[in-house]
Parts: sequence; C-alpha cells; structure tokens
Amino acid sequence: MDKNIIERIKLKVKDLPLLPGVYIMKDLYGNIIYVGKAKKIKNRVSQYFINNHKPEKVKQMVEHVYDFDYIIVNSELEALNLEANLIKKNQPFYNILLKDGKAHPFLKINLKQDFPVVELTRKLKKDGAKYFGPFFGSINARDLLDIINCTFGIRNCSLSIKEGKTIKRECLSYFINECLAPCTGKVSKQEYLQEINKVIAFLNGDLKYAKEVLTKKMQICADNLQFERARLYRDYIKQIEKLGEQIITELVKDETIDVFGYSTNGIYADICVISVRNGKVLGATNYSIIETGNAESENIQNFIMQFYLSNNLIPKTIIVNNVENFDELKKWLTLNAEHKVELVMPNKGVKKKLLTMAENNAKEYLEKNLAKEKIAELKTFGAMERLKNILNLTNLPKRIEGFDISNTFGTNKVSSMVVFENGLPKKSHYRKFKIKTVEGINDFASMKETLKRRFEEYKKGEDESFKNLPDLILIDGGMGQLKYAYEAMLNSGVTTNMISLAERFEEIYKPNSNVPVVLERSDYALKLLQNVRDESHRFAITFHKNLRQKQSLFSELKNIPLLGNKKSKELLTHFKSIEKIKNASVEELKSTPNIGDKLANNIYNYFHKN
Repeated sequence: MDKNIIERIKLKVKDLPLLPGVYIMKDLYGNIIYVGKAKKIKNRVSQYFINNHKPEKVKQMVEHVYDFDYIIVNSELEALNLEANLIKKNQPFYNILLKDGKAHPFLKINLKQDFPVVELTRKLKKDGAKYFGPFFGSINARDLLDIINCTFGIRNCSLSIKEGKTIKRECLSYFINECLAPCTGKVSKQEYLQEINKVIAFLNGDLKYAKEVLTKKMQICADNLQFERARLYRDYIKQIEKLGEQIITELVKDETIDVFGYSTNGIYADICVISVRNGKVLGATNYSIIETGNAESENIQNFIMQFYLSNNLIPKTIIVNNVENFDELKKWLTLNAEHKVELVMPNKGVKKKLLTMAENNAKEYLEKNLAKEKIAELKTFGAMERLKNILNLTNLPKRIEGFDISNTFGTNKVSSMVVFENGLPKKSHYRKFKIKTVEGINDFASMKETLKRRFEEYKKGEDESFKNLPDLILIDGGMGQLKYAYEAMLNSGVTTNMISLAERFEEIYKPNSNVPVVLERSDYALKLLQNVRDESHRFAITFHKNLRQKQSLFSELKNIPLLGNKKSKELLTHFKSIEKIKNASVEELKSTPNIGDKLANNIYNYFHKN
C-alpha cells in the first residue's frame, strides 16, 4: 500500500470513536470490499493498519483499501443487523461469502385451500402454510414429492378447486391411481384432508404407511409384468428407508435443529451445516468461505446471520462450538424467527455428537477441496486482477456486463445483457431488449441502440440492474460492434472500461486500437471473458427463440374464431406452450380466465378437426 494512503488512513483512524458500529472498507474505485462490526470501532479498525502480524488474506485486503466509512449505532444488536444487511446487499469480496447461493428446497402445504397441493418451494413466506425441510444431501425433495403424489393420491395440478365446483373429466393421474380427483367430486373435502393429514404425518417421520402402500403397488406391477413401474416403486421405497435411517433415537421426535461445524487452515475455511427436522437428519451441506483474520467465533456468527438472511428457516435450536456476542446473536435469531431460539454450545450428549459430526465433515471437506478452492479463486479474483493489469483497466473488473445480438434474417431482433460479479454470474441482474429502431440486418446499429438504452436506464436510476455502471463492458464481436457500442457510450456522456471479444481467434479489442490483445487459451483471464461472452450469446439466443415461438403460436391462434390477441395471451400464460393447448380438454381450456364454453369448444375443435 502507498505510504501516503497509509498515513492518511492512520490520521483518520485517530478520530474514530470508541463506540459500537459498522466500518466499510473501500478500494480506489469506491467499491465496497469489506464490511465489519465492532464494539469499539477505533480499536478494531486500527488493528488493520497498525498491527504488522496479520493473516495473508487480511494483508491482501488491506493492500486494496483506499478509504473507509463508518456508521455509529446504539447497540451491538443494531451493529449485527446492519453488518448482515450490508454484506447481503453489497457482497464484498473479502467478507465470508455463501458461495452456494441457491436456497435449499422445502415442501409446502397450504391448508387454507379446500383441496391443498404439496408443492416444492425455495422461498419461505409468513403465509400460514406448513413448510417441511430443508431437504438436501442424500434426501431428494423432488423424489419425496413424487412419493407423496404416488402414495396418498394428492393432486399435483395447478387448478383452483373449490368444494362444490367440479369439472366433467378427470386427468390421467386419476386413472393410474395417483390422484383422488377432487376436481370431479370423486372425494369430499373432509376425505381429502384426511389424506393430507397422512402426508403431514409422513413428513414428520411416520413412514410405515407409505412403505406398505408402495410395497403393495410394486408387487402388483411385478405380477402384471410392469417391471419398469415396479422398479420405480422399489426406488421410492429405498428413499423412504434412507429417510428412516437418518432418525436419531436420542433426539425428541419433533426436535428441529441446525448444527454449524467449523474448520480452517488459516487461509480457507469450511462450515458444515447439518439440519435435523422432526428427529431426522436431513443431510449436511458444506460452504467454502474466505478467512479474514477474525476469530473463529466471529466468523461463525457472521456466517449464521448470512445463512438465515438467505431465506433459510430458523429452527428452535441452533448448535455451535463458539460464537461472538452470544446474547446479542440469540436475540437476533429470536427476533427474526418470531419464536424463541435456543443457542447451544454443548459439552456432552447427543448434541455434542451432532456438533462433532459437523466439525469432522467440515474438516474432511476442507482437506479434499483445498485445490478446488485455489483454482476457484484463480478463476474469479485472480482472473479479475489479471484482466486489470493486462488491459490497463482503470479499476478492478468486479462487475462485468456482456452484450450480444440475436435475430433471424433481420426479424425478431433482440439483444441481451448478462452480469458477472466477482467472476460469477448474477442472474437476477440479467436483462433483455427488443430492438426497436433498426431496420433489416444490422448488428452494429442494434448494438448501438442496446448500449444507448442501457445508459439511459443508468441515468434514470430506477432498475436495480442498471443503476450502477459496470467496471467493464464486454461486447460479443470484433472491431465493428465495439466501435458502435463505444459511440453509444460517448454520446451518452458516460465513461467506463469497454472491450470486445472476437469469437474466431478469441482476440480482445480495445476502443480506438486496431491491435488486438491475444491471450493463451489456458489463461484464466481469457476464460472469464469467454464465460461472459458465451453466457450473453446463450441468453440472447434463448430470448430470440422464445419470441419467435410466441409469434408462431399467435399466428396459429389467430385462425380460431372469436379468439383475439388478449385471450391468446391469457391462453399462452396459462398453458405455457402450443402443445399443451393442443392437448387440453374442453374443461381444461375453460379453466383459463375469460375462456367460455363456446370459445373453449372452438379452440378444441380447431386442433382436433382431423
């Protein structure tokens, strides 16, 4: 770090208060690279710049610090909340990161419905429904859903069914004995809810009934030489047995627990999360994290808060070896769970066994995956550092936006914008455009329109994906595409790094230069650019194909008497594809909003006229 920067920061540290709060480290370009909290901000921040004995990762982070901000709060609990929310929002590179960003699946039963369905979801809502899970590891949530539909006859359709209102025809599931057909009145609401109660008992650990039903079905199929079906039932039975094997006898039957085991080698760390639901171990998931020199207790606490802010259900009991701010964390968990949470650091008994299991899992995973973690860092942060140096970029390309065009002989022209942050896709920020001002085949002009509209959205500052400028824009194509995109940027009065990647020879072009930068095919910097380019290409083509299919569908639907554009859109929204509309019964067509008897018959007759 430059001596002038160090001296300036040290002077700023002297003025910090001895109060609780959150500090925010920033790099030269204003990017937030680390967020931390402290009981006394002055003491904690000074450790980064005065103490010379720091872990390697902390040294790397401090090397990139250009400035810092801080926010004073009234209590440690407020500091906990603020730190967790700032990390979740900004995803600083040097904070502990939940690299497995996808939430684990749950099974949901909405008992407010007359005839509830059991559905798979990754989002927990405070809607009064019953949620079971999370399911991960060796327990497959989709298999459990199939077992439930097959065993208990619970409907798996999306129809809105009210008691006393029926349709005329059952679907295939009824005829293969996998649905009770409440839609046609074959079962009453009371009888159906009795089956739902059996499902709830099954998900709470009562596995005997389901195993008996599937064993009987398997035997019938085997006797009738339906061996493929019998094999499917056999696999379901194995899943149930696997679920039964994971019941820990020493635990109370309805106990819900999350266990956090920690292991570190000083540079990388791993946290293993074991979930116990209703006395059953549902599995274990490992999360790779980046060490930042904090104590183990602080790392575990930070991870726990990020874990539950990522839409995971907070159980009644959480087992850890050690956490910082024990009382404050317990209050935070109880506040966010809206029920009392017991935070346990066990010394003996079955809970100590669970903690040891989680810690051993974390240690084993860390040892086996250390090489993978090093490669992953080279592909992300290492690749970004290399791009900055090779291309003489003004800042580290933490956020890269990739753009591409797709059309068929100048028709259905579209473009895509994909976003990579810290070297990984951020799909929630992907955006797509329909080209509006370009006639015929002209990819150059289409690219110019796309970038013009992207910068207009930046100036509006409304859309989350557009309101921040990227550190690097990557155009799919050669010098021509880059020239038009660069003109759009200049005309918009916006400045950021921009390059293009030509596919044939993988040449990198910079604005106002005819000399390409050529990297080795094995270079991680090139691989990162290729990933962005290929993803923008895939996203543009997918959007183009979907648009073309929809137009083809609309053109076919226009031939049906009484069916206008509005009702065609409603049909498409409801059925998702032309094939499903073709195969729908009259009653299923009538379930679409604003589709009456006559129009449903017209649609059915049109597709079945032969």
